[in-house]
Amino acid sequence: MSSSPHGYPSQPVDPRSPQPHVYPQPVHAPQPAQPVWSEPVRRTSAPAILGAIGVGILGFVLLAVFGYLVVFIGPGAVTVGFLAALVPLVVVLAAIAWIDRWEPEPRLALLFAFLWGAAASVAIALLVDLGVQVAALVATGEGSGVFLQAVVQAPIVEETAKAAGVVLLYLVARKHFDGPVDGLVYAAVIAAGFAFTENIQYFALALAEGGLGDLGATFFMRAIVSPFAHVTFTALTGLALGLAARRHVGVGAVGYAIVGLLGAIVLHALWNGASFFASTLESFATYFLIVQVPIFLALIVITVLVRRHEVRLTEARLSEYAAAGWFTPAEVQMLASWPGRRRARAWARTLPGNRAGAMKAFTRDATRLALTRQRMITGRNELVHRATENDLLAAVTSARRQVLGL
Repeated sequence: MSSSPHGYPSQPVDPRSPQPHVYPQPVHAPQPAQPVWSEPVRRTSAPAILGAIGVGILGFVLLAVFGYLVVFIGPGAVTVGFLAALVPLVVVLAAIAWIDRWEPEPRLALLFAFLWGAAASVAIALLVDLGVQVAALVATGEGSGVFLQAVVQAPIVEETAKAAGVVLLYLVARKHFDGPVDGLVYAAVIAAGFAFTENIQYFALALAEGGLGDLGATFFMRAIVSPFAHVTFTALTGLALGLAARRHVGVGAVGYAIVGLLGAIVLHALWNGASFFASTLESFATYFLIVQVPIFLALIVITVLVRRHEVRLTEARLSEYAAAGWFTPAEVQMLASWPGRRRARAWARTLPGNRAGAMKAFTRDATRLALTRQRMITGRNELVHRATENDLLAAVTSARRQVLGL
């Protein structure tokens, strides 16, 4: 097969041709079957409908939370807090987008994750805090202690609320929850949403109670020093559920989630407790450098390792499809490396009509195909994954034809 100067095949592989272009089967399947190609059909799935409904509900909850802040703090302070909270939010979301480049998650799922963190998790934390304060007043005549509230109550309630969103995505968007990278991305987006609303509250209170000086100090601590604090905590829950997804455990995923949640609670408690044990600026700086910086660096290392594993997994699974004739070796090399993908997009932009969009779709669907095959190899939900595989094979073939102008 001839190829372009950029290494991309100038002619497509025809999946309808006879052997050896056989339909790739899971390793445990007894006999391969001949592929049947058809144009991909867009379907509105039940998870997508549930996701849209969930996004609508969470949108109303977010408005209610904002209304609560406006009533108790004031519209002017909340507006300033909102604008200030956008700064760390943009930084965190940009980092998450960088992590999510290899196999981007569906936008609806990401929107649901953000709203769950910004609305549902915050609402749960506020309601639980109100309940605890009322119970403490009834029992002792006083509110709960500040230390217990910050170091015990907040980590447990907030991380549990955020973890519930990750678990929901694991159950509802299981098709797109393939491994540790996906778990990390969803957990990080939920944490970013939670931190966004929490920052609005903290910044607004600082301005209302202490003026610009307090606002500046609070902004420095939360937006400059620790914009990734909540992401670091909740990432453990996401990574744990991602491992469960990769190993295709069923009910046992609850155990993975609990282990990750416990780790998130411990990290959150360590961070909140610093303000009590490191009372001076010097002691806090020492604590931050000795404890928090290594934890954050460890998360970066873990993120890089799981991303590299996903790249290797993509190459291994697509090589199996290439052996069956669905891809050429040059396509596999292109799809399984960052430089190859960049060169392919650059080449597609030079084609008549700028076909970079079709190349992006080809790359995205091929990556999802590889991860779908990984799930099929385990033998879990084989019929569901086989249908997904058929759709993705059709989508990949269609995108290739668009790239080549056929």
